[in-house]
Amino acid sequence: MKIGVLGTGMVGNAIGTKLVQLGHEVKMGARAANNDKAVAWVKAGGAGASQGTFADAAAFGEIVFNCTSGSGALTALEQAGADNLKGKVLIDIANPLDFSRGMPPSLSVCNTDSLGEQIQRAFPEVKVVKSLNTVNCNLMVNAALLPGEHVIFVSGNDADAKAQVTSILKDWFGWKSVIDRGDITTARATEMMLPIWISLMGKVGTPLFNFALVK
Repeated sequence: MKIGVLGTGMVGNAIGTKLVQLGHEVKMGARAANNDKAVAWVKAGGAGASQGTFADAAAFGEIVFNCTSGSGALTALEQAGADNLKGKVLIDIANPLDFSRGMPPSLSVCNTDSLGEQIQRAFPEVKVVKSLNTVNCNLMVNAALLPGEHVIFVSGNDADAKAQVTSILKDWFGWKSVIDRGDITTARATEMMLPIWISLMGKVGTPLFNFALVK
């Protein structure tokens, strides 16, 4: 499958690398086509890896991963282009973290809105599915790094898109427990998990942890 990855940071690198390892063709997008991090990733990634602008990656991908920072997500998606994203599944991993006052960060949007909802409103013809934003990037692509059936969530308005993303999470990344939380408004709660996630990371001394649902 041809996949676009928007963003060149740790998350984009982890997602892109795993997808190439699985045999997919992946184009990593950035503001500039010659982005240094994207160039380095392509050199390390091999034949299935390529780079370009946000628009290049969005046009290339049959599905697209939004791995940009929360503060830059809407701008990056505008640069990617509504026509290039139209009708496609966009897996939104970004969190609206505000580091303007240092650590710990606050949320730039919460309670009555979410970044996932803002993206869906800005791009109504895109099938936005919020997922993978509640775990570390290494765990995103390899759920087996932790024992047991710890959980990952999906939120979105399109049932078929969520089913496709659920299959990706299970078949490609090894997630056994995927919880469909409902429409895109439920992204509010998963984005609001980030303050406690960041606090716990400081307490447990590692980003490799997750939540489990016990019934």
